[in-house]
Amino acid sequence: MIFKNLLRRKGRTFLTMIEIAIGVTAIIALGAMANGVESGYGKALTGSQADLVLSQPDAYDLSLSSIDETITEQLQAMPEVARVSGMLEGIVQAEGAPYFFVFGYPKDSFVLPRFQIIEGVGTDSHELRNMRGKPIWIGKAASQAMKKKPGDIVRLNDSAYRVAGIFTTGEAFEDGGAVLMLPDAQAMLGQERHVSVMYIQLKDKSMGDRLQERAARLWPDLDMTSTADLSSRQNMGTQLQIYVWVIAGLAIVIGGVGMMNAQLMSVFERTREIGVLRAVGWSSLRVMGMILGESVLIGILGGMLGVFLGWLSLKAASGFVSAFGASSSSIDAGLLIRAFGTVTVLGLVGGLYPGLRAARLEPVEALRYEGGSLNDRVVRLPVGGMATQSLWQRKARTILTLAAIGITIGAIMLLDGISGSFTGMMEGMAGGAQIMLEQANVSDTSYSAIDERVGDKIAALPAVQAVAGMTFTAIVMNETGFFMIIGQAPNEPGINSYRVIDGRPIVSNHEIMIGQQVATALNKHVGDTITLSGVRYRIVGIYNAKLSFMELGGVMTLRDAQNFTGKPRKVTMYQVWVKNPRQAAEVRDEINRMFPEVHASLSGEFADNMPDLQNTAAMVNGISFMAILVGGLGMMNTMLMAVLERTREIGVLRALGWRRRDILSLIIREAALLGILGGAVGMLIAVGIGVLLAKSGGMASAMTPQWSLDVFARALIVAISLGVVGGLYPALRGTQLQPVEALRYE
Repeated sequence: MIFKNLLRRKGRTFLTMIEIAIGVTAIIALGAMANGVESGYGKALTGSQADLVLSQPDAYDLSLSSIDETITEQLQAMPEVARVSGMLEGIVQAEGAPYFFVFGYPKDSFVLPRFQIIEGVGTDSHELRNMRGKPIWIGKAASQAMKKKPGDIVRLNDSAYRVAGIFTTGEAFEDGGAVLMLPDAQAMLGQERHVSVMYIQLKDKSMGDRLQERAARLWPDLDMTSTADLSSRQNMGTQLQIYVWVIAGLAIVIGGVGMMNAQLMSVFERTREIGVLRAVGWSSLRVMGMILGESVLIGILGGMLGVFLGWLSLKAASGFVSAFGASSSSIDAGLLIRAFGTVTVLGLVGGLYPGLRAARLEPVEALRYEGGSLNDRVVRLPVGGMATQSLWQRKARTILTLAAIGITIGAIMLLDGISGSFTGMMEGMAGGAQIMLEQANVSDTSYSAIDERVGDKIAALPAVQAVAGMTFTAIVMNETGFFMIIGQAPNEPGINSYRVIDGRPIVSNHEIMIGQQVATALNKHVGDTITLSGVRYRIVGIYNAKLSFMELGGVMTLRDAQNFTGKPRKVTMYQVWVKNPRQAAEVRDEINRMFPEVHASLSGEFADNMPDLQNTAAMVNGISFMAILVGGLGMMNTMLMAVLERTREIGVLRALGWRRRDILSLIIREAALLGILGGAVGMLIAVGIGVLLAKSGGMASAMTPQWSLDVFARALIVAISLGVVGGLYPALRGTQLQPVEALRYE
């Protein structure tokens, strides 16, 4: 009977399934990428055959860890150590892939046999001497995605490499990346004589504790641990998992409200049928079970469709997702359990209230039901036309629809506001400079590395007044979630961007001024010390900033930050002040022409041109599009049910002389009004959550949205569009009803 009931309203069932399937598609695709990164880090580290690994403690990601390569010789001389191999990991831009993982190894590394060459020559081949260009070995998945074979040229960032061979490790994450000789990787990533980690093989595994104790004494700013422990501390997979749960949450909430609306309308439509079932002996529990069964079944069917669409998405975007160790074959049991667990919860939540309402129907009252409201008394509003009265008479459906639209608009506004906060933070880093520079063609600003000699040459240009370099990175900190490290030269104008409210600005190395939020969270004051990744700094000042994100970190000297990141004589960005601000655009063009290794932008355009913010914006737009699509389908479903429910009413209006365009206008007005009211609800939700984030402190406060008139305008436009577009098809369907047929509708 459950299947029969769903098939009786094929349109409504299909639209509800699509709503659910969209959320499941996102869960499957993003979940596969997150699992690929997490599994890839783990298997890459544990598969190295190393007993211990040395890394920079609290590094936010393995690619941001930095160790002086000269430590290799000291480790190798220790009696407990059999072999040592450095490894440098980085993320770069490749052809058609904004994120591409590269791994640099020395040519005698004991880890290299893990990369089995299936085409071309190996890393120890004599043929490499006669090869033109710098060699690179790419994984099997990367070669298929990039359509490259041995001898072809691959461009990474702004450098060209020749494919010497194609390898496989059996691990999708590594097979989606590339291997370089360590010197080539260091030059490309701007980390000369530095590595991300050092793999260590022991002569005897029982010597591990002794070696760790010695390493802690010799290098207190480094951390020696097992490969399994290090892999568990990587954050990139965790970040992707957060995106997955955000998607899952939106899918459950928006889809659950849509499901509840659809099932509630189903109960209204079948009131007399339910009365008959109760009259012939069905218990309240059995009626409720039928409604819940229908709801859960729609969820499962939508989940099955979503899994299929997720598989198609992974297959279609194989060139992009392969870099994260994902593919169409990455849909494992864990992902399926997560997806179907989500839709089952969604089905139960969406069907619970309609099921309870159906179970409470009295047989006699249900058998007398003639359509419309379950109450005999109809209360009309003193103001408003037919569109307003119609929404008021069907309060349950109106409230649920407003909730769905409100959640959709609220989510979009929050994402827009948080994205605007990050953009504002980057714009704030300009510190009054007219031009900002970063390395050209980098995948993420964190990996930008500009040689200071370029800055010296730019400073010598006649139109340039001053140039200031800055470096930044982030580490993990338990109290605040993370800690942003900014490096600025004390004698350059960039340091004036920070308003010191206690103490003084930094003037020498091993000094730091910290943000007010960090000072509060850590209970630190001027004169105290703070230890960052094993290095101690003296707090000389506390500053505040317009954006809370800027206060979740500290400012140290440029030299200290360069040593911290392992990029001596390199900066992440340059701030450029010009003598005549009106000539800023001309100076920008001159810099881009003279120095192709950097990308210069006017300070007002800089944030929009940053690759990491562009990728974040793409992610935000993707989530927003999903929310809009799900919300739009929910609106269409709601208005379609409204048309079906009011078939006889529409027939009466047509019989009284209403033209088709009058019916169309009425339904569109209702849908638009729902959109506007839902938009207002969404704005209240977004602003309320923003206030809570601002008061929460720590990492959450860094995500406090930055509101602007544009954000509210976009939200209102999306809300109205949801209403009009969602109501268009139901309105057209309503105009096709013939008066006689509509009046006979039961």
